[in-house]
Amino acid sequence: MLPDFHIHTSFSQDSSAPARAQIERCMALGMEELCITDHHDYATGMEEELFLLDFPSYLSGLSLLRDEYSGRIRVNIGVELGLQVRIREYLGRLASTLDVDYIIGSSHFIDQMDPYYPSFFEGRSEREAYERYFEVSLQRVRALDCFDSFGHLDYVVRYGPDTNRNYSYAAYRDYIDPILRALVEKGTALECNTAGFKYGLGHPNPTEDILRRYRELGGEQVTLGSDAHAPEHIGYSFGQAREILLDCGFRFLTVYRQRKPQYLSL
Repeated sequence: MLPDFHIHTSFSQDSSAPARAQIERCMALGMEELCITDHHDYATGMEEELFLLDFPSYLSGLSLLRDEYSGRIRVNIGVELGLQVRIREYLGRLASTLDVDYIIGSSHFIDQMDPYYPSFFEGRSEREAYERYFEVSLQRVRALDCFDSFGHLDYVVRYGPDTNRNYSYAAYRDYIDPILRALVEKGTALECNTAGFKYGLGHPNPTEDILRRYRELGGEQVTLGSDAHAPEHIGYSFGQAREILLDCGFRFLTVYRQRKPQYLSL
């Protein structure tokens, strides 16, 4: 099975899965490598400081597991950074000093709210909420260079009042294309996140049309992750994702080791 490069463990506040259990599940699925990418996100309001990693504990704990499983499965160490322009200098310093293999950059908190909570959608239409999400994501992609791959580009759609019933790439092309162009210009990878299938969207995050458009614009680096917070979700719908990526024109999957891209045949 293709390697899963977006896995959460109990080092993240929203997962209770021990890192060992996640690694064992990857081995059971026949993966040759994986990457654990727990949250480090400066939240505000109700979640303030909930998603800050204890890096010394995190890195030492995963390093021990990496050594223990050496020769059986490659355990890469990563982090999912919450992108925010207001702390760009901090994020840049952090990314340059962390001894990790891979950094996902994701947009979670928009106007101090995570779309996970219904309050994000209060007082505005679903379209206004989606547009705002993409506007802020574009600002972040343009301003920040602290990440290797942009995570779940249309994350907001998982939690919309109508989810993706009124959503498509075509309907939001003017908001999405600038994000894709910025990623291509910077040589930044785009993540294919299969949690969209788990959430009943029938598509990955981002959708097939967005993945295809990224490829059309010259984007070649695509990463793959389940966003698993529990062992049973690791490698979720990876077979389907592989077929989607091939259909979109990708021939290689990008993985990262010591922040350097490596390419695996799809």
